[in-house]
Amino acid sequence: LASLLALERLFRDDLQDGSLEQLMLLPVPLPAVVLAKVLAHWAVTGLPLIMLSPLVALLLGMDVYGWKIMALTLLLGTPALGFLAAPGVGLTAGLRRGGVLLGILVLPLSVPVLIFAAAAMDAASMHLPADGYLAVLG
Repeated sequence: LASLLALERLFRDDLQDGSLEQLMLLPVPLPAVVLAKVLAHWAVTGLPLIMLSPLVALLLGMDVYGWKIMALTLLLGTPALGFLAAPGVGLTAGLRRGGVLLGILVLPLSVPVLIFAAAAMDAASMHLPADGYLAVLG
């Protein structure tokens, strides 16, 4: 849910200043523009989470295997959540209080990602292979 707060403004500022219409007029396909915007958002919000994961693992007392699985779940899960939320952000871009509706729209879609990431971390905490959970995430 915390990442949804930052995602809420993914298209809103472009819609308000009119640059969203200009992006739609580009000779580039619109899905490529959305892909670039979501990847740029992930680079600003998701990548720092992955960079800080060794510190978090150290604070939580994880071993190296648990940290690797946590980093992989973040690497696979954060872009997936961004891509799942992008259509909801597009639908709520013109609304004043679209954050609540965005949460209602996107939360059911993000539950499988959260379940498999939590299952991978649970398997890692018991020193079991988490490859199956990571394969579903990726």
